[in-house]
Amino acid sequence: MNAPSTLLDKLHQVSFATLGHLLEDGFVSAQVRSMLTGVKLVGKAVTLSVVNADAIAVNRALASLQDGDVLVIDMNGDQHHACVGTVTSCAARVRGARGIVVDGMVTDIVELREAGLPIFARGTSLLTTKLHGNAESRLNVPVQCGGVQVNPGDLVLGDDNGLLILPWQALEAVIDQALLSDRAEPALLRRLEQGEPIEAVLRVN
Repeated sequence: MNAPSTLLDKLHQVSFATLGHLLEDGFVSAQVRSMLTGVKLVGKAVTLSVVNADAIAVNRALASLQDGDVLVIDMNGDQHHACVGTVTSCAARVRGARGIVVDGMVTDIVELREAGLPIFARGTSLLTTKLHGNAESRLNVPVQCGGVQVNPGDLVLGDDNGLLILPWQALEAVIDQALLSDRAEPALLRRLEQGEPIEAVLRVN
């Protein structure tokens, strides 16, 4: 079952950091970070486990993408081979993908930033994957990304602060509370700016 469209609309509105006040699970390691600035990513996970730096597995995953998907790639500890670059990003974008997340490296960073598709990774590398066609790589299986287990269909939320990946039901349970918190924040800021005592504005015990 896919996430309701009303939930997706709300996730585009909410501050993801506010969700951090309400949730504890699903937060990807800060080592997997946005390679662009000013991004907000909401999409459904398509997962890929890459073995032996296999570029063909990535190409097959790209061909499977649909509108609204986010390709989440587990490089199985390979911190040397970049599996995403200019062509990969373009292929994902024309398929309607919302972004790509790699627990590993990417390349062509200048071109990736110019293209604008949200890309999250651990860093960059000149060494890239090869056209091996390794039979051990797997599409749409549970994978690991920055310490979080990601299942096909999970929702992927990302911005300049980090990544959160969870089943949509867990997000639906807190989204309304998070939106209320966001709407209350401007009034709290005004009270602080106007010199109201901190203990009168914020909880201190």
